[in-house]
Amino acid sequence: MNNKLYGYDNSGTAQEGVTVTSSMKFGICTKGRKESDDPMTIATTLVKDAESLSVTTDNGVEEWNAMDQDGWVRRLVTSKSLSVSLGGKRNYGDPGNDYVANCAYENGQGCDSWFSVIFPNQDQLIIPCIVNVTSMGGDATAVNALEWEIQSDGKPTYVAYTGSSSSSL
Repeated sequence: MNNKLYGYDNSGTAQEGVTVTSSMKFGICTKGRKESDDPMTIATTLVKDAESLSVTTDNGVEEWNAMDQDGWVRRLVTSKSLSVSLGGKRNYGDPGNDYVANCAYENGQGCDSWFSVIFPNQDQLIIPCIVNVTSMGGDATAVNALEWEIQSDGKPTYVAYTGSSSSSL
């Protein structure tokens, strides 16, 4: 387990059963991402005032029509990517919120980072990613919005909570 990820409960209290989305904890690495980083030692911090989080998987699927299947389609998943869409409010002075907002003005490796999700059962998902800020601002009388996507950039690490073991996706 990586105990430097925001939201990791060092007491080892894992929830069971059905839980609310807000019991998922997530963080961003405000130091960016370097090739020499180890997902098991990076640190992530909270992005304050996030209101929504949605994790999606995009699968690359190869299909073919086999003669031995009487023309019925066969399929094989050949690739994967993860995206996490987040929405919330702009909170000036919060290190996580400031880091994400500043990625709106960066290009290239300036948008590289790590993103972590701690699930209610204490499983960890550590994603090498890019930060793609999609929207800021709003109506004149609205609270300043901050919306962004985390898009995987390489293979994530999934650590199942078992006390001490881990596995990679």
